Amino acid sequence: MSKVDHPRPGLTADTVVVRGAPGRREVLLIRRGNPPYQGMWALPGGFLDPFEPPVDAARRELAEETGLVYDGPLVLVGVYGEPGRDPRGWTVSAAYLALAPDDSGPVAGADDAAEARWFPVGDLPALAFDHVVIVRDALTALGEELPGSSAAEPL
Repeated sequence: MSKVDHPRPGLTADTVVVRGAPGRREVLLIRRGNPPYQGMWALPGGFLDPFEPPVDAARRELAEETGLVYDGPLVLVGVYGEPGRDPRGWTVSAAYLALAPDDSGPVAGADDAAEARWFPVGDLPALAFDHVVIVRDALTALGEELPGSSAAEPL
């Protein structure tokens, strides 16, 4: 492999897990256990392992942080790399959408997530990073909108 002479971002994968019928949708969030944004709510996700495909990292991080093992399709919502989206430096995230069954089982925070919990889309807490944008884009992909909520704009 040849040496790369240009800067490279940290690559992450996030998952917007949605359950429930339209009008009763819920999104799975984790409370961050570590900085940055320790204690804030966020989408399950994290950095890729070396040579790990982003979709595999999304599944791995989802299981590690929430206990939810999801083997259904993951649909790419988008790739997010706006400057300043992560205070740790240049980070680009591949974000995926998962539609979980209503009886998807209990979730619990694990690994670097202090807590995991389902939230109605109309009552989301303030979200870390640019995750409210990612949630909005995922709902748009479902043909829905994020209803008026207390979710903060991107940090």
